[in-house]
Amino acid sequence: MGVLYWLLKLTFTILRIVFRPWSEGVKNVPRQGPVILASNHLSFSDHFFGPLPVPRKVIFLAKAEYVTGRGLKGVISKAFFTGVGVIPIDREGGAASERALATGLRVLAEGRVLGIYPEGTRSPDGRLYRGKTGVARLAIESGAPVVPCAMINTFEFQPPGTLLPDIRIRPGVRFGEPMDFASYQGRETDRQVLRTVTDEIMRAIAKLSGQEYVDVDARRAKSGAGADGGDLE
Repeated sequence: MGVLYWLLKLTFTILRIVFRPWSEGVKNVPRQGPVILASNHLSFSDHFFGPLPVPRKVIFLAKAEYVTGRGLKGVISKAFFTGVGVIPIDREGGAASERALATGLRVLAEGRVLGIYPEGTRSPDGRLYRGKTGVARLAIESGAPVVPCAMINTFEFQPPGTLLPDIRIRPGVRFGEPMDFASYQGRETDRQVLRTVTDEIMRAIAKLSGQEYVDVDARRAKSGAGADGGDLE
């Protein structure tokens, strides 16, 4: 898995020539110790261009469907997402969310970089939606700093539902300064604290991305109604 990850990262480096991605603030990502990269989510291509400039391996929690498909497509998908460091999780609520949380905490306990999309799904229209509080629980329980991350232009580069990117658009990523939530240690079950911390992280992402913020769950926005999914997503 590690060898494949770095081979793929080399491939992505070659793709710099084609897509000309840019980045700002990479120095804000600590070079050692546990780190949470909390990013907006605009496009499938975020999986590539977000981790690309980071000199450390980034492990993402992502939906299990990426690695459970059948046939040749399923084999290719599983190999790719395993290679780029994706850990599959069940995105339903309740016990599944707790298992996902435990997986994230294990990654951080190993001193690694954990990537998470607090919105839980790709934005349906390019705006930034309300974050789920799993990112706050991870930060408070692990004590790891949170580096807000903003994908730029990837919605236009590869809109949801499209396969081929628009090579006229230059995708980019901005990394903000690390956020420390040590003052909330021991309050990871306080729902008000979790919402406060999550909203602070989302404000930091919004400032970096310049997106309009919508205080609505993105999955509900896509369906027009319905209950929220697991709070970690």
